[in-house]
Amino acid sequence: MRVGIIGTGAISNMHARAYKNIGFEIVCCTDVYEPAGRAFAERNHCEFLPSYEDVCRHPGIDYVDLCTFPDFRMQPLEICASVKRHIQVQKPLSTNLETARKMVDTAKAAGIQLGVVSQHRFDDSTLFLAKALQDGRLGKILQADAYVKWYRSAEYYSRPIKGSWATEGGGALINQAVHQVDVLLYLVGAVKEVFGMWQLGALHKIESEDVVTAMLRYANGAQGVLQASTAFWPGYSERIEIHGTKGTAVITGDKLTAWDVKDDEGDPAPVESLVMSGSSDPMAIPVTPLERQFTNFAEAIRTGGKPLVSGEEGYRALELVLSVYRSCREGQKVTL
Repeated sequence: MRVGIIGTGAISNMHARAYKNIGFEIVCCTDVYEPAGRAFAERNHCEFLPSYEDVCRHPGIDYVDLCTFPDFRMQPLEICASVKRHIQVQKPLSTNLETARKMVDTAKAAGIQLGVVSQHRFDDSTLFLAKALQDGRLGKILQADAYVKWYRSAEYYSRPIKGSWATEGGGALINQAVHQVDVLLYLVGAVKEVFGMWQLGALHKIESEDVVTAMLRYANGAQGVLQASTAFWPGYSERIEIHGTKGTAVITGDKLTAWDVKDDEGDPAPVESLVMSGSSDPMAIPVTPLERQFTNFAEAIRTGGKPLVSGEEGYRALELVLSVYRSCREGQKVTL
């Protein structure tokens, strides 16, 4: 696969590592800050182009990898749709549901693949739990929670656009915990009701939340707690807990760290204690799940199938995040 990258910030370097490992070629790139873009091009032996339009229209690529802030999504997608080029975007899908829906509909009408980077679906722990839950090994699910108690420094938020509603769509929930939101929806299913509370700029000088808590009720009747923060020094590994009538599973960071199931039968659980987490360092994450997601997206392009994290899946995660925000603003329960 041949890839064109738009946006050459920190996450693009992780993507570049993954592409190198799986044998994909980065053909071209661009960035609004030309020195950074040219430095990325030199490191990755690709062509620097002056604009995102040039990347989208480049005849030598199979898909565009959009590694920008989430307020910049529709513009490159519309060009990709016009030239029938597939596109993968960094999470979240957008900052608002109107744009997100338009993205999904535009890609569908053009017959192009739209993927959203949510690589924790490809962790060994998530893959194991997806099958185990499908097989009923935890019984009826009663509770499913996610805790993302991270820390980010004042320097991390030093640019005015960080933690802003317009550019990033919010704070800790939409930017950090959106991964765990996606995993909960993937493993447990749709959420029907939420009630949230937040603190805006509890620690940092930002306009959005750096502490938020929400109660969830899933469509299957299970309950849940969702907590997200970037204010808890020194930062703790994110955790997902799923409790059923037959037992409990816990994911910490990228690993399954607990599997306590009564009279369990089936494949042995891959329980481990050494975890990787972006709790205090955004780049302290494993690259293998990215490799798996990019391979999955490429396979969808080749076969015309659906990627595991499609635009529709990205829409579901964004809908839940924005429903929590709405509940926080209105001080009442929100039904999705």
